[in-house]
Amino acid sequence: MAGRNYIFETIRDVFARYAYLPIETPAMENLTTLTGKYGEEGDKLLFRILNSGDYLAASGKFDEQGNSLGPLNTAGFTNLICDKGLRYDLTVPFARYVVQHRGDIVFPFKRYQIQPVWRADRPQKGRYREFYQCDVDVIGSNSLLYDAELLQIASEVFSKLSIPVTIRVNHRRILAGIAEYLGSPEKFREMTTAIDKFEKIGADGVNRELKQSGFGDEAIQKLLAVLNVNAEHATEMMHWLEAEVLSGSETGLSGLQELKTVFGYLECQLPADALKTFAFDPALARGLSYYTGTIIEVKANGVGIGSICGGGRYDDLTGVFGMPGVSGTGISFGADRIYDVLNEMKLFPPAIETSARVLVVNFGKQEEAFALKTVSRIREAGIAAEIYPEAGNLKKQFSYADHRKIPLVLIAGPDEISRDHLTLKNMKSGEQIHMHNKDLIAILQKIE
Repeated sequence: MAGRNYIFETIRDVFARYAYLPIETPAMENLTTLTGKYGEEGDKLLFRILNSGDYLAASGKFDEQGNSLGPLNTAGFTNLICDKGLRYDLTVPFARYVVQHRGDIVFPFKRYQIQPVWRADRPQKGRYREFYQCDVDVIGSNSLLYDAELLQIASEVFSKLSIPVTIRVNHRRILAGIAEYLGSPEKFREMTTAIDKFEKIGADGVNRELKQSGFGDEAIQKLLAVLNVNAEHATEMMHWLEAEVLSGSETGLSGLQELKTVFGYLECQLPADALKTFAFDPALARGLSYYTGTIIEVKANGVGIGSICGGGRYDDLTGVFGMPGVSGTGISFGADRIYDVLNEMKLFPPAIETSARVLVVNFGKQEEAFALKTVSRIREAGIAAEIYPEAGNLKKQFSYADHRKIPLVLIAGPDEISRDHLTLKNMKSGEQIHMHNKDLIAILQKIE
């Protein structure tokens, strides 16, 4: 929890400085809200919740003994007994929230949300059935400034967490243009689904999936050639695509132009070192079917754990809830994967392992009153402190501070109290500071 809270606080601080507001949505949503938004693969991973009460009798499809009154397939049966599910992500519930509260919201509406989500996946490294997402979205604007802003947020968050990352960027309309280049615009979804698995199943696996979807050998070779192009800079890759692949696709060229604009905004605002973390990658597909524009995926360099952040633009997600034509863009940070990365790379700050900065030694009943007043003064100054609960045995008290990683131990024995003095020991360096009681808070505030 200490590590998780460190992640939450770091991310929340960045979100707030970019003027995003917090909201929460319920863990449960109607299945009609969730299904059809994540593609066929996503729908299979939805956790469905049984209707309350006697759901079999209420369905009208079964007799009192539970026997079916007519033919019923698995999907039909599931729909009869489940009409709610646990949320799969935070974006679709957010879109539902926006439509529900549209009379109270000022657009563009900028929100962040830090809550758990659930997926009926097979647990393994980096994949969980329950995990936290930290989402930031803006809805009600077509401006590409927001696409660039989200990329800035991602860059800043991982810089603050000291995680070296590559932030991959693409555009769904560039992918649509590639589908036209292959001569199969109607197979756009099949193509992006296969590309999205490129890192998992490799070129041979993508080849097989594309063949099963009806792509010919020539089209597959053309696609693999695009995916394997190794350009050193985003600008070089964009020029190559514009000239060699997308020249005949109005859709693809429009997506390319939008991406150039986004990269231009980044160049205006970010230092050169930060810009090096961004990479234009035409192999990035993002399988979720609601994306329509810029798409983003972040991976930690040197850690084989998959994506730790992703998102993109969605131009009509609210349309399915009766509010068409409202554009939005957002990204989601996977807190649990970020935790795994920080843990593996040993990047957690030592300070998160303790709840106290100061331990006040307990010498006994006569000294306890002085110690209690002292610990209260320290807390009032905004510094976390505690008093050891049992008197005597200084070795045991110092051992406690050492194991709890409390950096400072305050000693006030009979001799110190008689002179209104204190001794402060730095547990890391072993240094001891002798001071007058009135100087305590000022000295504590100076110590990092």
